[in-house]
Amino acid sequence: MSESFSLVDRYAVGDMQTYLSRAGRVEDGSVRLIAAGGVLAAYTAIFYPRGILDESPTVLGLRTFALTGEAAFDAVVPARSLLERLARAEAVVSAQGSGDTGPVTLSLPHQVSTVTWAGISPPKGGWVPQEPVDAATLEGVARAGIDEVAAAVPSGVGEQIVQRVRTEVWGRPIESLEHIPAGAAFAAFTLGFLAADEPVQIFETGPWTRLSTSRGHVLVRRKPWSLRS
Repeated sequence: MSESFSLVDRYAVGDMQTYLSRAGRVEDGSVRLIAAGGVLAAYTAIFYPRGILDESPTVLGLRTFALTGEAAFDAVVPARSLLERLARAEAVVSAQGSGDTGPVTLSLPHQVSTVTWAGISPPKGGWVPQEPVDAATLEGVARAGIDEVAAAVPSGVGEQIVQRVRTEVWGRPIESLEHIPAGAAFAAFTLGFLAADEPVQIFETGPWTRLSTSRGHVLVRRKPWSLRS
């Protein structure tokens, strides 16, 4: 397995920093990196069940980045450690001069092995297109949910109550998109994947739904009881 990877330029370094920083504001944990065929797929968890009684949907963010070289690996690493490496790489490139836009090589942080959501792999093919949805619709759902959670969770309450409220609000289906939980809208909004002038494309395969824009993807794994007949 490769121990490092090379992003194509400093702009890709900045893009990855932005993506991981946004994800870290929601779930400051790990990132799953899969490198193959000159592409790096970076998965982050926005929501996922934290126990057998937790009915939270699994909602993942995904950004892909072009690579140089032949890196190949599937690794789960701490997001903070990767962000630190990205920051150091950006500092080195900046010191060399703004005209340097060549490949930037980064080493992989030490892997972690206790991340339950990383064992769930979205399918690579078989996606069937559905009717797209306006970005404004998803943004409205996300903002309404954020306000609802803030109003329902006073400061100083326990983590268990916070998690219960989040599960109720973000697990609720979006009106007119009953197979998609509100948490998917929250993920697309907070990760910066929504653009006012770009519809969000929707695809389905089995229990999975994918919301895609030119900025990134949100993957949702529905629970069996929520599947449409």
